[in-house]
Amino acid sequence: MRETKEKEAVIPTFKFKELKVYNSTEYLWDNLKRYRQVFDRHATAYVYTELSLFNKRFDIEDWTLRVTLKCFSTDDSGRQELCSLSIEKEVSRFDHLIYVREGWGNQKKGTIWKAGTYCWEAYVDGQRIGSKYFYIIEPDRNGLHDPDAEFDPPARIADKYLKLSSVRLYEGPYDDLSAEDRVYLKEFASQETRYVYLEVEFRNLQPGRDWYLELFTKFHNQARDLKGQVSRLTHVKKGEETIRVAAGWGSATPSLWQQDHYTADIVFLDCLVATIPFTVGDEAQVGTPPVYLPDSPRPVTLAPDEDGNETFEHIMSGLDDLIGLEEVKQQVRDHAVYIRFLQLRQKRGFEMDTGIDVHAVFSGNPGTGKTTVARMMGKLYKKMGLLTSGHTVIADRVDLVGEYIGQTAPKTREVIESARGGVLFIDEAYSLARSNDDGKDFGREVIEILVKEMSNGPGDMAVIVAGYTEEMNRFLDSNTGLKSRFKHYYEFRNFLPQELSLIADYAAKRLGVSFTLEAKARVDETITKAFRSRDRTFGNARYVHDLVEKAKVQMALRIMQKDNTGESLSDEYLSTIELGDVIGIHSLVERARPLIPVNESLLAATLDELDALVGMENIKAQLHELVSLVRYYRQTGQDVLNAFHLHTVLVGNPGTGKTTIARILATLYNALGVLERGHIVETDRQGLVAGYVGQTAEKTAKVIEDAIGGVLFIDEAYALTQNSTGQRGDFGDEAIQTLLKRMEDQRGQFFVCVAGYPENMQSFLKANPGLSSRFDKILRFEDYSPAQLIEIADRMFRQRKAQVSAPARLHLTNYLTFLHKYRDAYFGNARTVRQLVDDVVRRHDLRQAAETGRTKRSSKPRIAKADVEHLKLDTKALSIQRKGIGF
Repeated sequence: MRETKEKEAVIPTFKFKELKVYNSTEYLWDNLKRYRQVFDRHATAYVYTELSLFNKRFDIEDWTLRVTLKCFSTDDSGRQELCSLSIEKEVSRFDHLIYVREGWGNQKKGTIWKAGTYCWEAYVDGQRIGSKYFYIIEPDRNGLHDPDAEFDPPARIADKYLKLSSVRLYEGPYDDLSAEDRVYLKEFASQETRYVYLEVEFRNLQPGRDWYLELFTKFHNQARDLKGQVSRLTHVKKGEETIRVAAGWGSATPSLWQQDHYTADIVFLDCLVATIPFTVGDEAQVGTPPVYLPDSPRPVTLAPDEDGNETFEHIMSGLDDLIGLEEVKQQVRDHAVYIRFLQLRQKRGFEMDTGIDVHAVFSGNPGTGKTTVARMMGKLYKKMGLLTSGHTVIADRVDLVGEYIGQTAPKTREVIESARGGVLFIDEAYSLARSNDDGKDFGREVIEILVKEMSNGPGDMAVIVAGYTEEMNRFLDSNTGLKSRFKHYYEFRNFLPQELSLIADYAAKRLGVSFTLEAKARVDETITKAFRSRDRTFGNARYVHDLVEKAKVQMALRIMQKDNTGESLSDEYLSTIELGDVIGIHSLVERARPLIPVNESLLAATLDELDALVGMENIKAQLHELVSLVRYYRQTGQDVLNAFHLHTVLVGNPGTGKTTIARILATLYNALGVLERGHIVETDRQGLVAGYVGQTAEKTAKVIEDAIGGVLFIDEAYALTQNSTGQRGDFGDEAIQTLLKRMEDQRGQFFVCVAGYPENMQSFLKANPGLSSRFDKILRFEDYSPAQLIEIADRMFRQRKAQVSAPARLHLTNYLTFLHKYRDAYFGNARTVRQLVDDVVRRHDLRQAAETGRTKRSSKPRIAKADVEHLKLDTKALSIQRKGIGF
């Protein structure tokens, strides 16, 4: 009994919820405080902490809580305890939440607290249960960056630290803090909006010291109900002239924002910095929202001055700072100089025979900087007066093409209008022009609208189309007027290894990390290896950024395993990627193979099924050898999967049993325990290839996922190397590339059987160097002999419980011998026999119905010679007979 009470005594009576900090005891709704972490020294008397706990004795019993709250100051020399407050609180069983609030300071503001970093900590029974940092900041009056900024009025204490320069709004996914792909809006579409972000820029009025900026963004609806709130804590470092912060609130799915008028309030140090109104309605509208500043009844527009004070050379220097792309840089510079020359002639009164061309084609592999250069082109055109805003709208086929008739045109025009004044960048533009004979493809409607827009539209827009070089050539040839609209062609070549190495340094700096010498050497080695084995899907800069980000993840895992708090670690240690982190990217644990015993009964039944097939003696012998080999390897403990691939090529004419053998192979592998599931997924070109690059890889990957643990059977596989017009190298190549990679990466997890006609399969295996090396087993299916054909016919008649008279069988034998003698490449073998048997049985049934008036078929029909006499042994009638029985 005593042991039970002791166990009950150690059961926790609470669960830690949160530790917050505030300095104002003003009463707010629901007893909330003005929680924050940054305080101005001259406006702070007391700093309070609020400890909240979940009462685990709720509705059970009353109890006593004893808490110690300590405040520390922290600096380079260590921690110093400022106060230790012990609190004893009676907790009622009716309280679901427990709050303990205490503070420390002095009644006179600015006397106790000094600028620095502080921390409140909460202890129960000597054990720390929570901590919260806060920061005291102090303006340097002598170091004010803006001499006109007001200093004295305490109501505007925020004005001592910063001055608002620009405010813009954009829509994006969760935690979208990168500056790429942003379309700035003043109105949002309710059906599409996920998170509404504010991108704000301030002038740092305290550049002479480090300080912390805590910015609150509060979203209200038209009734001034609080929709949501988000805070951003930013360490402003000494010397920074500009402070940029992006903060948003919303939902991962576009269902949270209803049609209404909203405002976003920006708050710093309990001061309202600005109010930004925006609307959520039916459609999004590009633009800069109005901004209401405190004590100002009229709104102002605060747009970033991106290039207003820059010269032409300053703008071009931004392009020159890009790594690599030397040919593209020179082309852009030459193009810009020529535009300036044309503008000079215009000022002098020269007549212009044509307008200034701004539309361009960007061709090249992924990650080669096409999007980046397109954005810079927008800025350049704006600076030269060719565009009014210079923003960039990125779109692809999904954004432009509708799903049904009548939807494409308005969808395309909406995107065009959103890009008006800037650049419309269409990525993978070739996807808009699929095969020439695809009359139902709405992508061609988009092309026609673009051609019309570039010909005689309102203008004030540059269209840049981008994609793989070969596909872009086909895209430009798809419409007679398309090629003439583009005068500028830029080829973005793959980055060289030394350039990719510099990009890795840039990516590391952007992610706030650095490499040790050994780690950087391994990164460069990995990049060089990837470069040497690259194909046209190689990601270039995109690949390098992903590599560095993965190394950062490995660094985080290593650090947190050693110290899950990280409080005692230096900033340098928290930011340094070591050799092991880079190695850890590829050191994946090999998946253990399941130990599945041989299913003897299934194996015997499958081999009996194989042996019962007509003919195929060479196939049967090879499969029996395969079974013996697998058994031997398993019995001797050798690796079956790495001994031979088991991927198989089935070569033969129609109707020779390729699909049947593929199914038997899947069952054999299942019985031998080689495959986990042993099922078969049957597909062809249509099941793997989509209309444009990117979708094909996804479609093929999905089919492969369905085949994991079994056999993927691709019938008429040679069709992957031929498109509908008979040309080589269409999107089927992408399916092959995806298939080859998965066959290598997931070796032993599934097997591939490809089947087709002999000549076509030979061309198929030569179409890609990796194909023949992946398939180490080829099964060749010969045409059936006349004797085998009649044996197959006898079996099919028996399956239908039909008896064949001797005269009828003799005629069938002669006819099948005749067909075999005069067979061509389209002869269907067993498939032909099946169609012939179906035709004969049908004629028997028709004859019986005409002679006796029967409505029911006999259980054992007897095939007479009259049922087969229509099969003529005449070469002149052969084509007609073939057509009649469905050849």
